[in-house]
Amino acid sequence: MTISELVAGDPMPEGMTPQLGQIPVRGLDYDSRRVAAGYLFFAFPGAHADGREFALKAMENGAIAVVSELPAPAGFDEPWIQVPHGRRALAMAAKRFYGNLDEKLVLTAITGTNGKTTTCWLIDTILRTAGRTTMLAGTIEYHVAGEVVPAVNTTPESLDLHRLFAKLDARGGTHANMEISSHALALGRSWGLHFHTAVFTNLTRDHLDFHHSMEEYFAAKQILFAGAGAPPPKFSVVNRDDEWGRKLGDAIAGSEVTWYGLGNDAKVRARSINSSLAGLRFEVSSGTERFPVQSPMIGRINVYNILAACAAAMSLGIDSETIVRGIAACNGVPGRFERVDEGQPFAVIVDYSHTDDALRNAIMAARSLEPKRVITVFGCGGDRDRTKRPIMGQVASELSDMVIVTSDNPRSEDPLQIVNDIMVGVRRADARTVVEVDRAAAIHKAIKEAVAGDVVLVAGKGHETYQIFRDRTIHFDDREVAREALRSFGYKPKNPLGTAA
Repeated sequence: MTISELVAGDPMPEGMTPQLGQIPVRGLDYDSRRVAAGYLFFAFPGAHADGREFALKAMENGAIAVVSELPAPAGFDEPWIQVPHGRRALAMAAKRFYGNLDEKLVLTAITGTNGKTTTCWLIDTILRTAGRTTMLAGTIEYHVAGEVVPAVNTTPESLDLHRLFAKLDARGGTHANMEISSHALALGRSWGLHFHTAVFTNLTRDHLDFHHSMEEYFAAKQILFAGAGAPPPKFSVVNRDDEWGRKLGDAIAGSEVTWYGLGNDAKVRARSINSSLAGLRFEVSSGTERFPVQSPMIGRINVYNILAACAAAMSLGIDSETIVRGIAACNGVPGRFERVDEGQPFAVIVDYSHTDDALRNAIMAARSLEPKRVITVFGCGGDRDRTKRPIMGQVASELSDMVIVTSDNPRSEDPLQIVNDIMVGVRRADARTVVEVDRAAAIHKAIKEAVAGDVVLVAGKGHETYQIFRDRTIHFDDREVAREALRSFGYKPKNPLGTAA
């Protein structure tokens, strides 16, 4: 394809001469290190770097032109195409370059504050149970027809998404399931994509360092349902019990809407919920149809995630028998209320909850197991929304029997200052509280404190295998640390015969 076919516009983008427009394009990229001869280079403004700084390097590597929403730097004399919105231009160029595969494949998008990852994994498992070859893109990792690819962002850049689509299509795949973050929607990473089904899980306080207000955060989420550079999704699956879901209003007017929830005003709802450490059992009611589901996942929030997945699967034409088998086959998501079992007489659970609502859900899920006590270990990330720290502290203190406040990913901030912010909220309730800034030591203290019948909840980092400090990033996995702590106290996993291994 030629430059003009890929970077189209009315009026013609500035710098797009007829001669330049006819040059064939061999590839696209926004990383100058990956540029080769015949490529178009897209230069974005960023929080930490300006892509224009790498334009000369891209040209040296063989780029034929630079595309940017910003003007060329002073003294830069190579071909420069200025467009109204750089990421949208890349999204549409990638879509055309790879043959509009988003219109060939069946795309499902999941957005919301909590539950995106689990819902996405559930939908993907149901589709694979139905015999479909799928792609999954989300916070933990990307899957393409069975191949696991490391995740860089919850939602990849548009070009990377279309590359994944191309790989899926080449392998005979048909369905792509992805988490769509508010950042991706606001920045235009998902611009131009044709979604078959869009799911809204919930909206709670998060990312206000980026969006500045809940209204702005919600406005970003609405983009998915209204259609952004493409028609609205054919189907919208929305949490009826969430106040922000009910506010979607005109944004979902262009879709066939399925409401899910626990109330009678939801089309897809749950009845007779039973939750234990063995998992969840309940009945799904959808119109005149009822079917029982059983899942190894735990907690009320996963009832919602399962209902969302059921409704989305129905919109994709999957029958209830296959849905039931798919839910049972999804053995949980890494770092999402994940048990660490070394034969100890109390439960140790690792969860990614890093917002006040997610932490509340996780602690209440632990409470639903009717433990003697809930011991919660958590911290808050540095260089992120500070206003949620005291709120999370208050939630932990009000709902837990014991709280151990520690570090999460402090990044460039002083870990003690983050702890101080959390303690403002912790002091509003009266749970027994310990401060231990060293996260490994905090997990050890929680496990040493636990007795038979307790639940130890280690919250915040979930699946993450690193910890970020001002001057370094280290390997750190809450699950590994918890397992090591349990073994240091003499616990051993049981073998199938029920004796210590």
